[in-house]
Amino acid sequence: MKPIGEVNPPARILLTPGPANVEPRVYRALLAPVLGHLDPDFLRIMDDVQVLTRRMFVTENRLTFPVSGTGSAGMETAMTNLLEPGDTALITVAGFFGERLADMARRTGAEVIALESRPGTPVDPQQAREAARGKKIKLIGVTHGETSTGALNDLDAFRQVTEECGGLLVVDAVATAGGVPLRVDAQRLDVCFTGSQKCLSAPPGLAPFTAGPRAEAVIGKRKTGVTSWYFDLTYIMKYWGQERTYHHTAPISMIYALREALRLVEEEGLEARWERHRRNAQALATGLEAMGMGLLVAPPHRMLTVTAVKIPAGVDDRKVRGRLMEEFNIEIAGGLGELKGKIWRVGLMGASSTQNNVLLLLAALEKCLLEEGIKLPPGAGVAAAVQAYQQAPVHGEPAQGEPAAAR
Repeated sequence: MKPIGEVNPPARILLTPGPANVEPRVYRALLAPVLGHLDPDFLRIMDDVQVLTRRMFVTENRLTFPVSGTGSAGMETAMTNLLEPGDTALITVAGFFGERLADMARRTGAEVIALESRPGTPVDPQQAREAARGKKIKLIGVTHGETSTGALNDLDAFRQVTEECGGLLVVDAVATAGGVPLRVDAQRLDVCFTGSQKCLSAPPGLAPFTAGPRAEAVIGKRKTGVTSWYFDLTYIMKYWGQERTYHHTAPISMIYALREALRLVEEEGLEARWERHRRNAQALATGLEAMGMGLLVAPPHRMLTVTAVKIPAGVDDRKVRGRLMEEFNIEIAGGLGELKGKIWRVGLMGASSTQNNVLLLLAALEKCLLEEGIKLPPGAGVAAAVQAYQQAPVHGEPAQGEPAAAR
């Protein structure tokens, strides 16, 4: 029998919609000694994580902590705690992850009205306004950035509709928090959650989550028990709150990692981080268009963290992605569902959102497309991106692999 050796994965350049590359300091935090989940020293680390998570979300919400699980765990926590049988929820469905949000809402026994849009377009808030007429709406669930298409929904417009119908606004910010302007209190978001593995550049496994006073009040008035024991906030907050009552064994090392990732966010500064993501996304889009590549989403509605690129006719999706990985060590993603084989999805999140990565990808993609027989203006993508950077220079951006503290 052949022995199984130590794990030794390659160090990829991750330009997918998640996970993003992990910061070196975050890797070091993972190596810290494991403590007990009720150890006084670990409880102090939990306090730090809550403070840093509030700062990242720009909120004063008491109920702020990381859910033990991926971004989908944050999604399920929101739906199972807020919805009961007989409630009505409006859910934006601009792609794969909007469908997931709607599915989770239906499983609570609530009536779900799906607000759908064409692939690559955001959901029109007017759809929600019209769907809410004559109905008692418990919540509106919005996927801020739909990573399956690269489309960004307008949170402020949905906030207005939510206030008109008297419901709660629940926001899936898995692919946007830490990379796109987001201020939970100022934008009056009742519930917001994200994932550790995207713009925060930690490994997958935690879902930073926050809920405001209106959401807490709704949870406190439930007529039925929360269908999930694991995600029941009334239990979880006795662990993360003042009581520190045992609920589950927290993923200790992941909490360390998230703490360090959030420290890096704070050191860079949220607004500087948002601007870095904007500049790199703009340079990438400019370079791709100069190469003659079409982008799925119109400029006003594009995410800063995920760009959906139309695959030229006759080009083999898997073959090009395979070449990028084999020759340049770059991983990008293909399309999902009806967009499979039609788009590439390029993620520029957290530590992966760098000028180096943008220029390398454009050069590498040009070579791969030339080998597929596509005629391209030589060097046009890189030249256009360089010009975009010269017009809006990125100050203090680290080289690939350089600690964020050097920014």
